Amino acid sequence: MESRTLLTTLHWGTYEVSAENGRLVGVEPWSGDPDPSPIGKSMLGTTQGNMRVARPAIRRGWLEGDRSSPIGRRGGEPFVEVPWETALDILAAELGRVRTAHGNAAIYAGSYGWASAGRFHHAQSQLHRFLNTIGGYTSSVLSYSYGAAEIILPHVLGSTDGLTGNHSTWDGIEQHSQLIVAFGGLPWRNAQIQGGGSARHEASAALRNAAANGARLINISPVRDDAPRSVEAEWLPLRPNSDTAVMLALCHVLIREDLHDGAFLARYCTGFESVRAYIVGESDGQPKDPAWAASLSGVAKDKIIALAREMAARRTILMVSWSLQRADHGEQPYWAAITLAALLGQIGLAGGGIGFGYSSTNGAGRPELGFRWPSVPQGRNPVPDFIPAARVADMLLDPGGSFEFNGASLSYPDVRLVYWAGGNPFHHHQDLNRLVEAWQRPETIIVHEPFWTATARHADIVLPVTTPLEWNDLAFSNRENLIVAMKQAIDPVGEARDDYGIFAGLAKRLGVHEAFTEGRDADEWIRLLYAQACENADAVGIDMPPFERFWRDGHAELTRKVTSQTLLGPFRSDPERHRLATPSGRIELYSSTIDGFGYDDCRGHAVWKEPREWLGNSELAGRFPLHLLSPQPADKLHSQLDHGSVSRAGKVAGRAPLWINQADAAARGIRDGDIVFVSNDRGSCLAGAVLTDGLIQGVVQLPTGAWFDPSEPAPSLEKHGNPNVLTPDRGTSRLAQSPTCNSTLVQVSRFDGAAPPVTAFEPPVILNLPGMAGRRGLS
Repeated sequence: MESRTLLTTLHWGTYEVSAENGRLVGVEPWSGDPDPSPIGKSMLGTTQGNMRVARPAIRRGWLEGDRSSPIGRRGGEPFVEVPWETALDILAAELGRVRTAHGNAAIYAGSYGWASAGRFHHAQSQLHRFLNTIGGYTSSVLSYSYGAAEIILPHVLGSTDGLTGNHSTWDGIEQHSQLIVAFGGLPWRNAQIQGGGSARHEASAALRNAAANGARLINISPVRDDAPRSVEAEWLPLRPNSDTAVMLALCHVLIREDLHDGAFLARYCTGFESVRAYIVGESDGQPKDPAWAASLSGVAKDKIIALAREMAARRTILMVSWSLQRADHGEQPYWAAITLAALLGQIGLAGGGIGFGYSSTNGAGRPELGFRWPSVPQGRNPVPDFIPAARVADMLLDPGGSFEFNGASLSYPDVRLVYWAGGNPFHHHQDLNRLVEAWQRPETIIVHEPFWTATARHADIVLPVTTPLEWNDLAFSNRENLIVAMKQAIDPVGEARDDYGIFAGLAKRLGVHEAFTEGRDADEWIRLLYAQACENADAVGIDMPPFERFWRDGHAELTRKVTSQTLLGPFRSDPERHRLATPSGRIELYSSTIDGFGYDDCRGHAVWKEPREWLGNSELAGRFPLHLLSPQPADKLHSQLDHGSVSRAGKVAGRAPLWINQADAAARGIRDGDIVFVSNDRGSCLAGAVLTDGLIQGVVQLPTGAWFDPSEPAPSLEKHGNPNVLTPDRGTSRLAQSPTCNSTLVQVSRFDGAAPPVTAFEPPVILNLPGMAGRRGLS
């Protein structure tokens, strides 16, 4: 019996995995991780389970019909398994047909997703490289996680520093912060995750150290448990989407009581006078004072006044969650937070200022290595067409339609073929019933998937791909000094192939094999990337071991060259030498650029704008009186491994848990553990009730990640608790066009009678071509 234990890195941690005779038998966290995530345990039982896609499969209606238009209905038909060579021949011919008839802009390859933490087997990069070798594709920009921030921060601060990297590091916060004010909280569940892989989870320890050094932590959120684990925090509950109002009221106190830092504003910022006129009410007649904010947020005016005074008196850092900008007018809380930090005058000081996304990922606040890791070169995309990532349904439903984005007037391309490799749009997109309808419009949808997710079920051609345990790769992350040789631990399941091998086969059929592969197999690419990494590291004086030794040892730890930094520290020390990349070179509290766009939904400075779905809207709230929050789950990454043991253990009656305040539950006759019916005008789902006093009245919370499971081909009742059948598919504003999932109103009632069974974890009906053997079991 062959046994082996290897180290591998995944988006939620580094693990020791054990295999016997090509099968996975054990998963344990790496001993060097002080706060490991349990998510990796779900690899047992799923990696080689019955939900794996075993062979290439083609939707029956597409295979039998005219491929110029959808036949049957995606999501409601069986699949026919075909041999690999047949599948690749069909796919190559279809790519050729679409390119010839409609041009490469008719191919959409957003492929937003987190398929692997490895540097080479990164599905989205492999797909984009392949399509660029055959003439390009319509692409997407921005992120579902922080798209509004990606647009507003460069206008105000000149870059996205402090959003996904280059944060003020934890050491300065531990040593110097006296007050940590967390808008949206600092939930541990999100800090489990890091794109590119995690080794050490350190956020919880850093916050404990800060508290031990005297820092006070305030969690401003509708949810008490958005505070970090094992750290005492004051909970300042507020209504969802009212953060901007509270921030503006804090600014009002600072201005009226002359606690703002006028010297900082004069030297480092532009536009304060315009902002001041709005805050004190000179420009519109409405002072943004604490009484005004209290009526909107539910936070008492005396609390706002006391907090503003404490902020001005102590070294204060504002930590703003990514979740705040996933809402109507999501640009505004980020702009208002920067305005508040500027009035406090502590930007660029150790332990003070502002940062975005602390605890939204494990990497925020961790020091960088000091050089960039190499990645798979994607080549140049000659197709100029693009969309914001969250506007995919708009694009499919309205080809040729116009939209505005960041000052430009653009048109949606006429997409005929969607190619998705890595990711699950039926998890992260909003208004899934609308997406299902949009998904019927293209002529062909191709998906690479290890598992029979909803995205695979709604495809025409499904190609089975290997998981990170079934190939060799490298784990490099700019915030981790542990590098890992991700050696293949188990045999490929069924007939699964890696994305690179699939694209190499297509490239050969389309006459671009040499351009795509450059004459290298996957292991040769891995060696090349490692050699490039050694060159980059050597340039900054960091030694890496020779490849052979690294591969033999399985991992190596590198020396950090960057150990501490403060966001905008160089700018504060010399604002002329370190000018920001804004038109003024300074922090733009007022942006003439944005004002010049003429958007009524995003003006030239931070403002309060009522969300389109808001409990203050009497008509809408009369029908849907509960505000739904849909955070990231604690038991999986997005929807990955929802069918695994860790995620299933957290379900209630087999469905996603819906948190509801005890008083709201009592008014509806709901008891703990009941199945509940959650609905609005967009759709409905079932969930399992969890009663709590850690959530304000009028708010319910249903985490994302439950595999989409309609009772019939959608639109219909979703049985599993996927909140995105309820969330709106509309942009934050014409500026960023990003998701607004956290501006959602619903009604909740007890579900009486026999609930339909959850079938998300059952494979679709699989047929065989005449003469093919029956399907092989995978369990």
